[in-house]
Amino acid sequence: MSNGLPPHGGNLSQEARRLGMKPSQLLDASASLVPFRPPRALRRALAAAIQGPSLRDYPDRSQADLRSAIASWHGLDPEQVLAGNGAAELFTWAARDATAIGLNALPQPGFADYSRALACWGGAIKELPLPLACGDGWPQPFPLASLEATTDVVWITNPHNPTGQLWSRASLEPLLAQYALVICDEAFLPLVPGGEEQSLLPLVDDHPNLVVIRSLTKLFAIAGLRLGYAVAAPDRLQRWQGWRDPWPVNGLAIAAGVAVMNDPVGLQRWQRRVQQWVQQEGTWFRAQLDAIPGFQTYPSAANYLLIQGEQSLLELREQLARQGVLLRDCRSFQGLGERWLRIGLQDRRGNQRILRALQRASATRPSSRVTSF
Repeated sequence: MSNGLPPHGGNLSQEARRLGMKPSQLLDASASLVPFRPPRALRRALAAAIQGPSLRDYPDRSQADLRSAIASWHGLDPEQVLAGNGAAELFTWAARDATAIGLNALPQPGFADYSRALACWGGAIKELPLPLACGDGWPQPFPLASLEATTDVVWITNPHNPTGQLWSRASLEPLLAQYALVICDEAFLPLVPGGEEQSLLPLVDDHPNLVVIRSLTKLFAIAGLRLGYAVAAPDRLQRWQGWRDPWPVNGLAIAAGVAVMNDPVGLQRWQRRVQQWVQQEGTWFRAQLDAIPGFQTYPSAANYLLIQGEQSLLELREQLARQGVLLRDCRSFQGLGERWLRIGLQDRRGNQRILRALQRASATRPSSRVTSF
């Protein structure tokens, strides 16, 4: 980033060093991960993989077992799936394709990693201002669907990052007729109650100009393993495979991914647990935030909440960091600035810790409220 800010949350070790604390002393609400331990099946698979050949042997370059497991879960052909070293690696190859096609539309504010990936290849970008106000209930219509396409490629994220808006499949589908390439980031969609009903995955078969990218990091709280996947036309993914490093996904990540994706009953149970947490904690936590003067909370379908202050919230963020609570600095989201923070949902105990820290910090701030977006 030109402003020197990290384009992502979750910089736990870096912040701990800066603050003179241990990582274990910090509650990291700058990253949006589920607050539960990873599923037992995943932990068992990792333990077995460490004892087995997965550390010594090179991983399967074709990722055949993992691709088959993911494809089976979604009802796809394995040739339509490509696993990656997190979604970020896959954005890089999507951006190479997108750069060759032409001008890229990026709704803003949006996730900075799309710009990072496009910059790798000198990709041309056109920013599309995204209205942040939305109606009640989810899903909402995509607010830019009626715009005449003046670019070749569009990057979207559903639910939107950083606002948490969930857009309907019906409102996104027309984009496929307007753009030569549509890249849809669904990293958080499996966590959203009713989110899968809005996924573009069922449209991949009939639209070779569609790429859907997902992350297993958020759903299973395995950011350290780095695991995501892309779903697209087989010829596109074969091209990406030829561009990338020989072994982008390590053996432990493959073993973990196979274990959870090959267990449909366990995966359904896990998703229900996660989505119930998002629904219950998100509703409760937003109501508590709304009672604290000095900022306004945006509605969100996802496991994070965007807040806007009347004035800069950087001092507030630093005050919370000194109390051991990390919130997401939103200046890396184009179109946002110092008056914005994003908070990743925690369990009830963690959310209460955030609230107490906010209440202590806001006690010295003006008591007037933001009344409009």
